Amino acid sequence: MEVDIAPQFGAELKDGFKPVNAWVAGGIAWLDEIQQFYRERSAIEKEYASKLNALAKKYYEKKAKKTSSLSVGDSPTVTPGSLESASMTTWGVQLSTLESRASEHEQFSNALVTNLADPLKVLAARYEELRKYHVDYAGKLEKERDGTYADLRKMKGKYDGVCQEVENRRKKTESAFDHGKHKARNAFEQQQLEMRNVKNTYLIAINVTNKQKELYYHQYVPELLDSLQDLSETRVNKLNSIWSLAAQIETQTLARSTKYLEHLSAEIPRNNPLLDSMMFVRHNAGPWQEPADFQFEPSPVWLDDGNIATDDSATIFLRNVLTKTKASLAEHRRELDKKRREVEAAKQVRQNIRQGKDKRDEVEVVRAIFSLQESMHEVERQKVSAEVEVSTITTAVGDLSIGARNHNFKSQTFKIPTNCDLCGDRIWGLSAKGFDCRDCGYTCHSKCELKVPADCPGEQTKEERKKLKEERQKAAHAAPANGHSDSHSNLPQISRSNTVNSMNTLSSGYSATAQRSVSGITPSPVAPVVDEQPEKTTPAPRRNRIVAPPPAQYIKDDPVESPAATSTSSEQKGRMLYAYQQNGEGEITVAEGRDVSILEPDDGSGWLKVRAGFKEGLVPASYVETLPSSPTPPPSSSFPARPDSTYSASSASLAGSVAGKKKGPAVAPKRGAKKLKYVEALYDYEARSDGEHSMVEGERFVLINPDSGDGWADVERDGVVRSVPANYIQTV
Repeated sequence: MEVDIAPQFGAELKDGFKPVNAWVAGGIAWLDEIQQFYRERSAIEKEYASKLNALAKKYYEKKAKKTSSLSVGDSPTVTPGSLESASMTTWGVQLSTLESRASEHEQFSNALVTNLADPLKVLAARYEELRKYHVDYAGKLEKERDGTYADLRKMKGKYDGVCQEVENRRKKTESAFDHGKHKARNAFEQQQLEMRNVKNTYLIAINVTNKQKELYYHQYVPELLDSLQDLSETRVNKLNSIWSLAAQIETQTLARSTKYLEHLSAEIPRNNPLLDSMMFVRHNAGPWQEPADFQFEPSPVWLDDGNIATDDSATIFLRNVLTKTKASLAEHRRELDKKRREVEAAKQVRQNIRQGKDKRDEVEVVRAIFSLQESMHEVERQKVSAEVEVSTITTAVGDLSIGARNHNFKSQTFKIPTNCDLCGDRIWGLSAKGFDCRDCGYTCHSKCELKVPADCPGEQTKEERKKLKEERQKAAHAAPANGHSDSHSNLPQISRSNTVNSMNTLSSGYSATAQRSVSGITPSPVAPVVDEQPEKTTPAPRRNRIVAPPPAQYIKDDPVESPAATSTSSEQKGRMLYAYQQNGEGEITVAEGRDVSILEPDDGSGWLKVRAGFKEGLVPASYVETLPSSPTPPPSSSFPARPDSTYSASSASLAGSVAGKKKGPAVAPKRGAKKLKYVEALYDYEARSDGEHSMVEGERFVLINPDSGDGWADVERDGVVRSVPANYIQTV
């Protein structure tokens, strides 16, 4: 039987190392079973036909048990039915040949052990050693991949940390008094610069990690799978030679069995190793989807996008990174070409060994191949990282290295007081580490090296260096009247929404008010804010055009009780006797012991509509205990408390979820009719296009589609469905 297209495990099975390894291991272990067969057969040869028939029956049973696993593996995606692999079919021919024989000779009995069993035992041990090298190498590849993922997570953590520090510096700027205002502002701006640089490094790391991931799934693992396939097919070829030898011995020993042995000899060469591989591929090739690429994740405390910062300071940083990376890229490419030639040469040696042209130890050659590949992969990762860095930077801002006059920096230990020419701060310590330019004498911290502009004036005299030093220090410490340093006056200002509005999208624990009290001064209540848009001849797209105000619970009101609080105090209260998990549309998940507001009592269906935090929905009436109404207590503070989080992660809620959960009673069928949901306008709003409704505070609408994440909700009035800002309405 001929194979039209030779299957390749690497191309067909993708990330399928585990099932392939298990299949190859089963085939190698099977060699030991075959050599045990020949040993037992040698012992039985003296008992002639009766013992041979018993042995054939025994191994027919063994074959029946392992045909499926040896043909298509232990867990095939397609049921093989009664099919068996070409190797198993050939093995069955051997057993039937054995049954047809009635007598054996003592000489044949000895030949079975010497020429078949012992070589098979040695062969199985060597192939198992080769397979283990594949397993070890697969573990190294996975470890390298996980290490790359871990480095990206660390960089994400560093980016979040520097964003947090920017927020802290901004707070200090707002809370500083006049005499410290300038210093705090400078520190805030410096931290913004650092945040952009860390962000750019994080974005570059994302691209590098994605490229390494692509190498892992599309090159390294497929190559390893192809090597396992080659090992399996080599084992089958070697097994065929053993079987052919057995047939030849039997032919020479038993002339009367020549007809049967000739048939067996004709069957064995038909056992093409590719047939086993193709059958395994067809029954194990399942759906596989490559993991998604990593994307930029904005910090939860600093609103930003995924674009590389290209302001003046960031461009300086990118230029310096690009110059360093391009300098190392050529060396990486030369080293990679050298390593790749070494790997190809070692693979050719292994191919010659399999063809009998080389007498070296194949195990040692495979060990050398994996060692060379590991070294090659290390250089390749460095080269790919450099290429992605260069490509990422040049795509964003072009090739900044052209025309750059880079400083000729060398590492320096400053043993006398020296200031950084970039930031103006002292390079502290008796053995302070930094850099100075061999040509112009520019000095800087190690951390400032990549922030220094590429504007070296060239080699300078001692007097010129001194003059340049004075000018640079003066520029580093200069401060215009507006409080911004010269080096930062032209930086783009990072836009931040009013903190009140921003807190709708930030999942942090900071105050929801943008105004802060200083020296006991109480801030005025926050009013709804709508970003004004310039008039256009055509209506603007309706998504993401205004910033709606936050829910009323997050706005600090006057000490006077609000109307919303008055209406809420009249609601019937209840407490959950048991925890309830949402099972369908219109229901909500509520924890045991949670206080809820009863919006709609039981109408006989066995269900209540309740509010828990900001969520509303149905829960079984038997799960809720109605609490007696009580007079509304006086407000304990000037501002209403922030409602409890529906997804609280406090220790109390965790403890309650683990210790002794009570099982609720049987739940009645849910109400059949779907009730309309109404919403009420919290503020006035004027429609800006035909797709929007105008609203007056207190006006009611039918809710059609709640906020899907874009800040808008669809409501109905007078049979017309249009959109309104989601934060301008509340459910009633």
